[in-house]
Amino acid sequence: MTDLKPFLKSLMRLPGVSGYESPVRDAIRAEWQPLVDELTVSPIGSLHGLKRGAGENPPRLMLSTHMDAIGLMVTGITPGGFLRIFRVGGVDPRILPGMPVAIQTQTGALAGVIAAPVDRLLPASARGKPVRLEHLLIDTGLPEADVRQKVRVGDEVAFDTQPLELSGDTLVGHTLDNRASVAAVTECLRQLQGVPHAWDVVAAATVQEEETLGGALTSPYSIAPQLAIAIDVTHAKGPGASDWRTAPLGEGITLDWGPNTHPLLFESLRDAADALEVPYSVSVYPSGSGTDAMGLQIVGEGIPTAVISLPLRYMHTPVELISLKDVARCARLLAGWISRLQPEFLDKLTSWE
Repeated sequence: MTDLKPFLKSLMRLPGVSGYESPVRDAIRAEWQPLVDELTVSPIGSLHGLKRGAGENPPRLMLSTHMDAIGLMVTGITPGGFLRIFRVGGVDPRILPGMPVAIQTQTGALAGVIAAPVDRLLPASARGKPVRLEHLLIDTGLPEADVRQKVRVGDEVAFDTQPLELSGDTLVGHTLDNRASVAAVTECLRQLQGVPHAWDVVAAATVQEEETLGGALTSPYSIAPQLAIAIDVTHAKGPGASDWRTAPLGEGITLDWGPNTHPLLFESLRDAADALEVPYSVSVYPSGSGTDAMGLQIVGEGIPTAVISLPLRYMHTPVELISLKDVARCARLLAGWISRLQPEFLDKLTSWE
């Protein structure tokens, strides 16, 4: 875990709002460069890192982990120089008042804070309630003329809080959805160094999962995998969240079961987790998993897909909380399973009925 934590914290400090992922992509590219045989970028910005398998024409596995994050976009500038905003991805306006942010302008990041009007100045119908997004503004501290010179409508806005280490080997901050999974896949690549594996492994840091599933729906065309695994986060048990839709924090990864998961791929990962003594629970998704798997599974003629998730508290807030032990466990499971995966597994997939 020596390399995992600093790398993850560095990713959490970077912008990368859905559709504008280049800052975080550059950091991932630098980390993956010595770990893979080939790096490419898709036409819409997803990063692909190929680690070749043994033998000629090996089958190909895709590890898909989205690198984009939720955020905001500037939609207008008011008299006085305040910025109107709208959400990019699943942003709950209740978390926004007082949030430090960084507006991604053409000349660099511009610091700001999200301000809410005094309750008595709101329309009567909005008083005494959580402030709606339409009433929130970004204050940069600059005069209106300077704001209009620096900021354009359409500039993306990233959260600007710093990572915080808590007790119990936990980490708190924004963008852990899904930078934590990027760190897990990176650690998997690191553990595969010098380890023979029969399959090509293509790690994909995909774009636009929070809005369009753009990376998941396009990258498989150039990667051409026979199998795909989406690595993402899932809701962890916590205050007000303790039913079957949540998983224990710090007690292992989750293997997701539902329509996005191929039964034999699920069984293979479960058996590997048992053999490697990686603790896990099963998360049930009766409908879509809310991950890249929803796109991966239906590309072309269809790709057998599975989902591995990391339990995360307070998803889509500036205080997302994750267990670093679970991130390391995910990496260990992936690397161990890949090292055992044989080409003959494809025969089982085509005859499983």
